[in-house]
Amino acid sequence: MKKRKYISQKNDHKLMEIGRLILRFMNENSSKIYNYKQIADGIDHKNPRQRELVIQALHKLQSSEKIKETDKGKYIINLNIAGTLTGVIDFNQSGNAYVNVDGMEDDIFIHSKNVKDALQGDKVLIVTYTYKGKKLEGSVLEVLERTRTEFVGTLQVVAHKDFGFVVCDKKSINTDIFIPKGKFGGAEDGAKVIVKMTEWRPGDKNPEGEIIKVLGAPGEHETEIHSILAEYGLPYEFPEEVEADADKINRQITDDEVAKRRDMRNICTFTIDPKDAKDFDDALSIQKLQNGNWEIGVHIADVSHYVVPGTILDDEAYQRATSVYLVDRVVPMLPEVLSNDVCSLRPNEDKYTFSAVFELNDHAEIQKQWFGRTVIHSDRRFTYEEAQERIETQQGDLTEEILVLDRLAKIMRDERIKNGAITFDRSEVRFNLNENNEPVGVYFKISKDSNHLIEEFMLLANKKVSEFVSLTNKGGMSNNTFIYRVHDDPDPAKLEALRDFVSTFGYQMNLANTKKVAESLNKLLYDVKGKGEENMIETLAMRSMSKAVYSTEPIGHYGLGFEYYSHFTSPIRRYPDLLAHRLLQHYLDGGKSPDRTELEEKAKHCSAMERLAADAERDSIKFMQVKFMEKHLGETFTGVISGVAEFGFWVEIPENGAEGLIKLRDLVDDSYTYDKSTHAVYGSRTGKKYQLGDQVQIKVVKANLIQKQLDFKIVD
Repeated sequence: MKKRKYISQKNDHKLMEIGRLILRFMNENSSKIYNYKQIADGIDHKNPRQRELVIQALHKLQSSEKIKETDKGKYIINLNIAGTLTGVIDFNQSGNAYVNVDGMEDDIFIHSKNVKDALQGDKVLIVTYTYKGKKLEGSVLEVLERTRTEFVGTLQVVAHKDFGFVVCDKKSINTDIFIPKGKFGGAEDGAKVIVKMTEWRPGDKNPEGEIIKVLGAPGEHETEIHSILAEYGLPYEFPEEVEADADKINRQITDDEVAKRRDMRNICTFTIDPKDAKDFDDALSIQKLQNGNWEIGVHIADVSHYVVPGTILDDEAYQRATSVYLVDRVVPMLPEVLSNDVCSLRPNEDKYTFSAVFELNDHAEIQKQWFGRTVIHSDRRFTYEEAQERIETQQGDLTEEILVLDRLAKIMRDERIKNGAITFDRSEVRFNLNENNEPVGVYFKISKDSNHLIEEFMLLANKKVSEFVSLTNKGGMSNNTFIYRVHDDPDPAKLEALRDFVSTFGYQMNLANTKKVAESLNKLLYDVKGKGEENMIETLAMRSMSKAVYSTEPIGHYGLGFEYYSHFTSPIRRYPDLLAHRLLQHYLDGGKSPDRTELEEKAKHCSAMERLAADAERDSIKFMQVKFMEKHLGETFTGVISGVAEFGFWVEIPENGAEGLIKLRDLVDDSYTYDKSTHAVYGSRTGKKYQLGDQVQIKVVKANLIQKQLDFKIVD
């Protein structure tokens, strides 16, 4: 009797697995009606025994209302099961998750026991219900699409057995991966590895996988940096054939090519870049015209001359879509021979460029503009610090030119802010590294006049190129396909929450219209400067903003206050800029507008890769901060509460930007509850409050390099 039960359970699992295959197949075209033969063929179940199982699985799916029969023997996905929704799942450290559903304002909470076999970023089908009569919660019915199958983790071999488990970062996968004998890939116990998930059978607690790469010992610098890249699927080497393709490029500046371009080699030209930069994307030229106006050239490396569509070099650049700037290295979009040599606008070398040349009067008003391919010769390479020195001391070579550019840039910046641009001037954390890439000091990169100078002229070029393509001479829409950098208006609900919250500190916000919102935000950011609540309010204001993305729809750029804006000035490190160059040249040559669909696909890919790169960059900063703080275990600091959640709050140390977690369960003086609306936790007995922006004394108790996490403790 027992045996029969076992067989039927096994059969049940088999039918569940076939059911999943069927749903996955039918979800590929959820509006199509299929008969059982099409379904059986679609999941490659073709012999009579397999077809019998397909029929049984279809009956099971029908009885659970996952599919419905439209006609005898014809089935369609049932998208209207009461309370089912499709969205993307996002896990937090505790193993619980939230599902983001398009069109819904709030994400849906999924308790860790209801996440089934979903993993970080998967597209899932969930069923929703009201928990304890008040809060909408969900439960995963099924994974519709895996976002990834490769993960970074640490191998733990089970003693005296010939199998092991890879333990991954809980944020990316909330279960360990079982590694059978023969699938260790040469890894030893305790090694950090990349594991490929091969299957996850219904009813199994763990998925099965194989180790495809050994990264090294956990906590070691190289291992952890390579882990970060692997975690986000970012390659740190170019395939040999791509390097070979780049090496074959003709670097000669030829008379034939120069003849096709505007020759600007005899005009004063220079670059201003960070001191450690090697890829100089942009240069500025300046000369005074006889009529008293200024001719300013914004010259951008002509990458499109060297990187041609249809080549493996272009395919690789597109896949990467962006250079990734980690703390101790750059993972470039283009092989080094291009990014740091052929295309880089190095001093005292002739270079091919794509330029936007403006004639400006003394009030920084544009009198004329010209776009096209050029050849330039940079006379000097400035670091931002050297350019800043010219502005402050008014001494040194090319001081006069830099002062003119600085004056014009300041006029343009003031004008921009007056027209609704928002000025988030957040300082970025940087590290001083020794020869072993160990962090020996932390400093903040602060934008000064020299940074703003370059920024304004780049913004001018980006904006004017975009307008040139998008508008007719009479100012109407040209409907030319182009790739835009767009930034949607802020979410009104988030703005209202921000207004209500800052009013408790005595700040007012006017949300009557877009212009008033921008003015209010700028005033708010100005008013909080140097106050205790500065950090918190800046953070919340940032969070109320939408994310900037690439798109073929010119919806405008809210943060800059521009109607048309594109990225044009960094084609060495951003693929959308390369696309903008190609399209601009196409239109300058009188070309017809290409189809939007393919470009929109590329825009989405570039936006997604930009997000990954930003996450990897943030992780590398976190890793360095934890490494830096290892030397300060047991020390006490004054910190500011930078984030609050139901399980604890984060505290940031202002002098080095390091952030650590304080778990609520470690606060033994009281029992604390989280209040989302005030960004605070409250003690139920004492009424003690820890709120976003509050100053607290903390002690550094733990530095975990592998989790990139610091644990702090409150010191009274």
